[in-house]
Amino acid sequence: MHLPLGTIQNMRVLRVIETGYVLENSEGEALLHHNETNKELAENEEVKVFLYNDKKENIVATTIIPSVTISTYDWAEVIEVVPKLGAFVNIGIAKEILVSTDDLPKFRSIWPVPGDKLYVKLGLDYRNRLIALPANGSIIAEQYEGASEDLLNKSVSGRVYFSSREGTEIFTEEGYRGFIHHTERKSEPRLGELVTGRIIDVKEDGTINVSLRPLKRESIPMDAEDIILHLEANDGVIPFSDKSDPEDIRGTLNMSKAAFKRALGRLMKEGKVEQRDGKTYLLKDKS
Repeated sequence: MHLPLGTIQNMRVLRVIETGYVLENSEGEALLHHNETNKELAENEEVKVFLYNDKKENIVATTIIPSVTISTYDWAEVIEVVPKLGAFVNIGIAKEILVSTDDLPKFRSIWPVPGDKLYVKLGLDYRNRLIALPANGSIIAEQYEGASEDLLNKSVSGRVYFSSREGTEIFTEEGYRGFIHHTERKSEPRLGELVTGRIIDVKEDGTINVSLRPLKRESIPMDAEDIILHLEANDGVIPFSDKSDPEDIRGTLNMSKAAFKRALGRLMKEGKVEQRDGKTYLLKDKS
């Protein structure tokens, strides 16, 4: 029999050694170093520990009991990202645990960065080493809390557990499961990133749709500024007008045609741009 890594075990002190304690139970033995416990132990004393493998792949124990185990999910902070390996997360013990590149998004641009948090549990790789496994949609579907309709238009914050070009899925601080359609975000958030938005729909199953875009009256100045910046970066002209195809506008400016027309109308009223021949031109400042 082998002690199961990533689990919480009750063990007995078999003997005291110079570096710590040798523990045992019916499944095997593990070493508990002095710096992994906050009190002195005696032979035959019972102790509750968490089991993991050290850098030499020996089974070691700690009296620090993490909330992330082989069978339980919780949030773990990203400490370091190594391009060819993945992201290392802190579950509360001395050793940081790897989230493999195989379990991270295909595109590096939406990989987590230090400070982001991933909703993970522990697993074992092909060499029987502990790794951290991010939760997928089916796991979140088993755990989320249903939202009520009175939350409509309320602010909400959540961390990204899945992101794609189609949309972003988040798990909120209150335990709600949210979806952000790609039209309701300026850019694709990172896995593990904390985002704050507005609830724009509550579904029958209690899941929510969230927008990261500001209200229309707040978004006009931002969209107008984006248009000006794009004009300045493209010699003062963009190939769009208020008659252009919505998908072309979104593909270049990442805003809806309606938002583009509102911002364009403001800029034309202020004398900053004009439209000619299906294009928009930046006007020189006459002041």
